[in-house]
Amino acid sequence: MSAPTELKLTLIARVIATLTRTRCLSSSMITVGLLVRLEAKKGKENEVANFLSGALPIVQSETGTAAWFAIRIGPSTFGIFDVFPDEAGRKAHLAGQVAAALMAKAPELFANPPTIEKVDVLASKLPAGSAMRGQY
Repeated sequence: MSAPTELKLTLIARVIATLTRTRCLSSSMITVGLLVRLEAKKGKENEVANFLSGALPIVQSETGTAAWFAIRIGPSTFGIFDVFPDEAGRKAHLAGQVAAALMAKAPELFANPPTIEKVDVLASKLPAGSAMRGQY
């Protein structure tokens, strides 16, 4: 991975850490997450962006996914950051339609296999209108 990409990922991690310091929800409500890094094949950048954007309706139907973000880090570098109230929610997401589609499309769209990192959420804040509020 190039130095500019590493720097951008470091900055994203810092932004996420800063944003999660102020709590609207108990940290016990959002406990785990996933950080996925994706590098598009040359000429496939728009297809990757469209694929990720198209996954939103599927993720919206997942009751165990508290928040989901498809992000563009650079011209050909993308990512997904999502969080869950517990390990069961994370496992359900990893066994769901988006993960299956991501792995099926990986050889066609990505220069390398997706890097999927399991993370622990130390603190979190979700918008007041979040669907996860009041469910736990």
